[in-house]
Amino acid sequence: MQTVELKIAPKDWLYIIIIGAFFGFFISLCFYFLSYDLQNISTIIFSTTTAIFISLFAFFLITISNKFILPKVEKRFWYLISFVFSFLSGFLGFSFSFFIFSFGDFKILHIFSSFWIFISITIGFLTFLVGLILHQFISMKYKNEEIKTQVLETKLKALENELNPHFLFNALNSVSELIYQDQKKAENAVIEISKFLRNAINKESLITLETELSMVKTYVNIENVRFDEKIVLHIKDFSEFKNIKIPKFSIQLLVENAIKHGFYGKILQIDIKFSKDKIIVQNNGKITNIVKFGTGLSNLQKRLELQNVGSLSHQILDDKMVFIIELKG
Repeated sequence: MQTVELKIAPKDWLYIIIIGAFFGFFISLCFYFLSYDLQNISTIIFSTTTAIFISLFAFFLITISNKFILPKVEKRFWYLISFVFSFLSGFLGFSFSFFIFSFGDFKILHIFSSFWIFISITIGFLTFLVGLILHQFISMKYKNEEIKTQVLETKLKALENELNPHFLFNALNSVSELIYQDQKKAENAVIEISKFLRNAINKESLITLETELSMVKTYVNIENVRFDEKIVLHIKDFSEFKNIKIPKFSIQLLVENAIKHGFYGKILQIDIKFSKDKIIVQNNGKITNIVKFGTGLSNLQKRLELQNVGSLSHQILDDKMVFIIELKG
């Protein structure tokens, strides 16, 4: 349907109407300077208003065509329907304007009165030509947006593919260490890994905070099999923010980073807090004065930027390493 369907956003229609008004204004200037009889403000008012009426009729008719007519007819008739509706926009727009202004004393109407129907038909054809050109521009706009979206999705999938093996290898290493030490723990770890992977195979790049935190809890359970329950996770009440969309593996990655770089044999406490525009992940483990953004953190930072969700920052506060995801409104 997109081959001839003139899809125009409401914001674009506003621009079209404004451009139409300016176009009518400049046409009126041509009349104004070509004939002494037309050198009055009524000429400018009539021409500008006519252009606005044509734009409004185009908005009304094309919207009806896109929503109610094109979806119900065969594709071979779309060009004909598009031609008819574009023609009618110009024809009816000029005719309606001529009828409205005929109740007043406008010199330009006296000149047009004997052949106004031919002018309406001519403007109808001109409107079709303008609509055809406009269609090409709109089509190019949507194609460019579609290409940008596809490129963005490709980048995000590439970044996610970097993450998935990273999680899996760490989890399998944990299980491999337990197989000969404690088979029951190894069995529990496999069950937790299975649960984690079921959530991880979700194809959506943005998931709810609630879903992400469920994955975080499962991940910590996996790591606690390895670290003898020395990872203590505290998650503050998030019921108010549970439907906020964030990149998949975002909080989980910060928790993993805390375990990887913060754990030093003692109890590691990880706290996750929330506000309207921030997600704060802090831990009381080893303090690193210089934080290097390796694959994981750089990956998260890029995904936050690409998906226009927010940004990632870090600081040391009260002898705790703190990572902050600052969300955009």
